Formats: sequence, structure tokens, C-alpha cells
Amino acid sequence: MGIVSVRSPLERLLRPRSIAVVGGGAWCEAVIQRCKDFGFTGPVMSVHPVRDSVSGVPAFPSIEALPSIPDASFIGVNRDVTPEIVRALDALGAGGAICFANGFAEGSDQEGVTRQQALLQAAGRLAVLGPNCYGYINALDGAALWPDSHGCQRVERGVALLTQSSNMALNISMQQRALPLACLVTTGNQAQLGFAEIGMTLLDDERVTALGLHVEGFGDVRAMERLATHAAALGKSIVALKVGRSVAAQQATLSHTASMAGGDAGAAALMARLGMARVDSLPELIETLKLLHVHGELPPGSEAGSEAGSRRCALASLSCSGGEASLIADAALAHPSIAFAGLQEHRKARLSAALGPRVTPANPLDYDTGIWRDEKALTDVMMTMTGDDISLTVLILDYPRGAVSEDWERVTRAVEQAAQTTGARFAVLSSLPENMPELIANRLIAAGIAPLAGFDDALKAIALSAQLSVVKRSAQDLRPGPIQLAQLPQNTCTLTEAEAKARLATTGLTVPQSLRADCPEAAGQAAGRIGYPVVLKGEGVAHKTDAGAVQLGLVSREAVLAAAATMPAERFLVETMIKGAVAELLVGIVLDPVHGYVLSIAAGGTLTELMADRQDLLVPATETDIKAALSRLKLAAVLDGYRGQPGASREAIVNAICCVQQYVVDHAGALVEVEINPLICTSEEAIAVDALIVCDDNLLDSHS
Repeated sequence: MGIVSVRSPLERLLRPRSIAVVGGGAWCEAVIQRCKDFGFTGPVMSVHPVRDSVSGVPAFPSIEALPSIPDASFIGVNRDVTPEIVRALDALGAGGAICFANGFAEGSDQEGVTRQQALLQAAGRLAVLGPNCYGYINALDGAALWPDSHGCQRVERGVALLTQSSNMALNISMQQRALPLACLVTTGNQAQLGFAEIGMTLLDDERVTALGLHVEGFGDVRAMERLATHAAALGKSIVALKVGRSVAAQQATLSHTASMAGGDAGAAALMARLGMARVDSLPELIETLKLLHVHGELPPGSEAGSEAGSRRCALASLSCSGGEASLIADAALAHPSIAFAGLQEHRKARLSAALGPRVTPANPLDYDTGIWRDEKALTDVMMTMTGDDISLTVLILDYPRGAVSEDWERVTRAVEQAAQTTGARFAVLSSLPENMPELIANRLIAAGIAPLAGFDDALKAIALSAQLSVVKRSAQDLRPGPIQLAQLPQNTCTLTEAEAKARLATTGLTVPQSLRADCPEAAGQAAGRIGYPVVLKGEGVAHKTDAGAVQLGLVSREAVLAAAATMPAERFLVETMIKGAVAELLVGIVLDPVHGYVLSIAAGGTLTELMADRQDLLVPATETDIKAALSRLKLAAVLDGYRGQPGASREAIVNAICCVQQYVVDHAGALVEVEINPLICTSEEAIAVDALIVCDDNLLDSHS
């Protein structure tokens, strides 16, 4: 006997062979009509207690009266009846259901929360999407459990897209940029099914090429870890548009979805940790998914042909205008991961032969209008601008309004021929989005060419696709363990600076020699024992520099006494003055209740806010991750020795950061925040000269 494949409830819901629509209102009629319009070939049944038919489909009086068990059901009745329908579908053995009604836990009232809990209890084994969502559009199989208009078209393969917002999904479905949407799913409240479970099921379909997310809040970090691992195993990429950077956006998110948005730094670090590409706008999301659909992640150019080296995307650009060549060159400056491939001598010779003496071979290449109507010459030039050393060849071409003339047809046929002959990765980029007609874009995709729209969005897509490739290439490196999650402690306090440094020093962190003093006279005596020059600090004062509670480079007892007399403090900390500073860093770890402990590495000292030079990672981070984060700082040039000045010890800096991180890992759950500012970096050491620990001291002691 052969092996019988048993489909999961979620798979039955998203890829149904039969559909039931429960209810008789306009929304339910629209769902039935959408399935008809989309060519769904399986049975579509309706349920209504009194009507004979709904939208031309015979109606049955109850779930129990249905002639067959539906894989997917659209429940379009009110919120009070919805749990009853869910329970009946589960008892029947149905696959899953879309719960359209709102009035559940998306509000702040307890009644809605209780109603959602009742819905979950009723679901049993039934896969439930929502509540408070439109449902989904499966353009692969023609199943459109969707109660409104939409712009999706049937496709044989394409990207899947998940969003909590039904209206955002509607807007995305209307895009005319030729992104092939294989499946568009709205999740609503995510009462039962979240992004991870749905995303993994969608990615399992070999017809789905990549996954896009419009995310308002990551609720289950462990589930997102599983999704990322699953996608990597399948060799498919995830692109996320995460909203909630602004206070207003966070408030809108909370009122709409009842999901905690969490801190943006934590969300950004989470996406980076999971190997997801983060975009900042819908056009970037669409362009990136389109490029991934056609070409997948872009490999870096080889050392032999790329001035940028093996870890950067080597781009080749062609246009018939110097203005366009300049525009793409300037736009690429915003993306350090993109460089224009160098032209080897054989490539220059071929270009000169094809273009004549008036054109100087270069990249970006202005091939001039001399060959505009010469299809063979155009093809040869495009083929010349490809090779193993080039990640992507981009032809800049804006199409005229209306019918495409023979001149533009020649160029289009040339790039199609070049792509077919060489097997290289090509893209056609219109400088203005409206100058890439949807018909042309679909034609290019069919030819294996990525149609891109707008310089900025297209280059962001190229950069992200290249970065995803680098992430995959480094996946064989030692990766960090699971993200360190913890609940916020209830009873917290702030340790004194001396206490904080003493505790951190137990992990091996280097701190200055110091003594505490109860009065100015004792501070003078302590300074004598430590040895001049010293630093004097007033204890118990926040923002010491602003409050005048820190004095540097004191070289005598009299100077110490005078400084103490001016400080707004009664107790003092006397420390060795650190000399030879190359740079100052901030190393901070804060507990984000959604994303875990977030490690921030930034320019430190008094310039932290002014420079806004920061990199965020999730704990635990590997030494490789920490080194890479340091290299991404603007301050990296100073750490390496700027303009002949001595550099700082990267090894000592990484060791110091690892010490702070290890302290947090060892005391997870007891800590809210640990901060070193500044970490003074010299050519030999990294010394924590100020420290802050916010914690539940009782829990902290229990970990010791």
C-alpha cells in the first residue's frame, strides 16, 4: 500500500479543496463571488438557516447539514454566534475557518478578551484565522476567502505575503508593479494562528518563492526563530516591513491589534538576528520581493572582477544617457554593500568595438544613442556587461506612455536575448515607477528578468538581496544560542556605581582602581592612596557631567577637596585617571519585554545622543557578531587609528562587551538594564569607568 498523506488543518485551510461560507450578508456573497471569479474548481457550499441560496449557491440550514466536510470555511456571522459555528465545524472535522467578525481582543474591554478566549476554547483542532480579519487570497489554487474587492491575479508561482491589517492587504493586492502574489493572508488578532505557523505552511509550497511580512508587533519570539530556521532550511528569504518606530504608530498598533509592538531597536535586532531583510516602505517591500522572486539572493561579485571585493554586490549598469548613469551612481552611495564592478581589459575592448570611439567604456555605462536601433549591437553590449564577477546587470529603461514603439521593443528584445544566451542575472530599472508598464514588467519576469521601479527603492532591494546572501554564506559560522528572553522584574532598584562596577568585575571586566569616601576629607586621603592624577565623582547623582558631579585629572589633595566642595553630593568615589584614550564607547543591555535583552554598542561619553552612532544586537551575540557591529559604527575609523593616530585594541573591546553580556546571561530575569558609559578604549585596554545596573536586587543575590 502507498503512504497516505494526511494534510494538517492549517494546510487544508490555506490550500482547500472545498469551501463553506457561513452567513448570508453582502460580505458572504462577496466571498462566494470571489471564488467564482478566481476559478476555484472545488465545491463551494453555503450555510444559512432560512435562505435557499446565497449568491447563487444552494444554502444548507446548518453546519451539520452540509453534504461534505469543508477544508476551509468563511464565518461571516456576528461575534456572538461565531464561537458556536467554530465549535460545530470542529465537531464536523473541518480543516479551518476565517473568523471575519470583530469585537474580540483587539479592543481594551474585558468582554472582548473573554469572547476571544471562548472562541479559542471552541476551536479544538480547527485551524482558526483571525478573528477580525478578511481572510486570504490563494492565487495559486483560485481560493479567495475574501469579502471585498482585490487586485490579485492567478499565478503559477510567486511570493506569499502576511499582514495583520486587512486594509493593508487590500492595498497591496492592488499594486501594479507586477509582483506575483501567490498567497495574501491577513491574520487579524492572531488568537490562535500567528505569523510563524502560517508562514511555515506557506513556505512549504514549492510554488512560493519568498515570504513578505507587514508586521505591527512580534508576539512570540520563539515562534519567529522557528520560522526563520524553517525558511533557511528551504533556501527561501523573508522580507519584513515593521511598523511602530514612532510613538503615534505604536499607539495605533496597540489600539488596532492588541499586540505589543515592543521597542523598535529590539525589533530591528530580532530581524537581523533571524536573517530577515527589513524594509521601511511598501515600495521597498514590493521591489525586494520582486527581485527575490526572479533571482533569489544576489551573490557577491568575485575578487577578480569587482573593485568592491568578495563580500559586496558587484553591479553593472547600462543606459543610453549620462544623466541616468550619474543618477544610479549617486543613488548607490547610500548602500555600502553595493559597488560597481571594475571593467576588465577584454570587456573594455569588446565595448569599444561595439560602441565606437565616441563612447568611453565605464561602469555605469552610457552606451549612447548610436546603437539605439541596432538590436544586435545592443544585445552584444548587454552580454558584455555580465560575468561571474558581476552580481546583477541593470539596464535603465523608461517606457513611453501608451503603446510601446518598435525602438523600445528592440531594446526589450535585446535584454531578453542577452539574459537567455548568458543565463546571467538581469534587471530592467525604470527611473520613475510609472514608467514601467505592468504588461512589460510581467513579460520581463516571464523572461527571467527583474523589472524594478525607481532608483532608491530598487537599489535598496538590490542591497538587501545581497545582504541576505552574505547572511546565508556566514550561516556555517558558530551561531548564537536561542535569544535570551525574560520577564520584567517587579521590584527594581539602581545600584551605586561602585556596586555596579564591583559586580561586573566578577566576569573579568576591567574597571579603574577606586575607593569610596564619606566626606571630602576622606576623598582627599583616598586620592593619596590611589595616586595622582585621579577622578572625583559624587555618588548618588544621575547624569554626573551635567550636574557638575565629576571632575577629571585632579593632581593634588587640595584640588580634590576643592572639587568635592562644589559637588551636589555627600559621598564620593575616587578613581584612577585613565590615560591614553583612543575613543569612548557605550555598551548597554536593556530588557525588552517582547524581544529579550538588547545589546547596544554606541559612541559613548557625552557625545552619545549627539552622534547617534549605534548598533543593536540580541543577547547572546557571538564574538563575530560583536566585531561586525563595531565595524559598522561611524566611530570604527577612530578605533582603527584615524589619520595616523594610534588605534584601540579591538580584542580588548570585544572582551569587555562579552564580559557585560555574560553577566546578563548569568543573571537573566533579575536585570532590567546594564550600562557602561563610557568604556574607555586605549591601544591596550578597554576600561569601564562608569556603570549602571537596574535590577531586582533580591533576585540578583539569588543568582550569585
